[in-house]
Amino acid sequence: MISSEYCRLMARYSTWQNTSLVNAADGLTNSDRWKDRGAFFQSIAATLNHIYWADALMLERLKGNGRPEETIKHSLASPSNWDDFKVLRTQRNEEIEEWAARLVDADLNGTVVWYPGDGSTRMERPTALCAVELFNHESHHRGQVHAMLTAAGAEPEPTDLSLVP
Repeated sequence: MISSEYCRLMARYSTWQNTSLVNAADGLTNSDRWKDRGAFFQSIAATLNHIYWADALMLERLKGNGRPEETIKHSLASPSNWDDFKVLRTQRNEEIEEWAARLVDADLNGTVVWYPGDGSTRMERPTALCAVELFNHESHHRGQVHAMLTAAGAEPEPTDLSLVP
């Protein structure tokens, strides 16, 4: 399905795109970042927070932690301070890139198991599919943020995968 090289490329792409959105949002006021713009998570800041925490959950699952909610549940308060968010986002980008750098193709075989929510339901999916989901989920919501930023007058970088630095 996919390879470790695909994950490394997508991790680099993810860092580039997350940085682009953060840099574009940096030019807005805090009020503008939190303004309800009619998106699923209402605002630019809330959508960026959602991407950040969803990355944490899936990355923990890919690392073999079947109950990541127990690991980060005390951290799920959305960062409301923009400077704090920027530091945390940079750290999460690095964590994803480090995970991808250590992968070999065989790591993508097998199954990821986790127990969402109250832990009574067991979820099981192919590891490769979960890796794709990590990057696909980010791309989906980054598209929403890109549209909100553009409407707010900010200018994120292009999103073409062929332009990844």
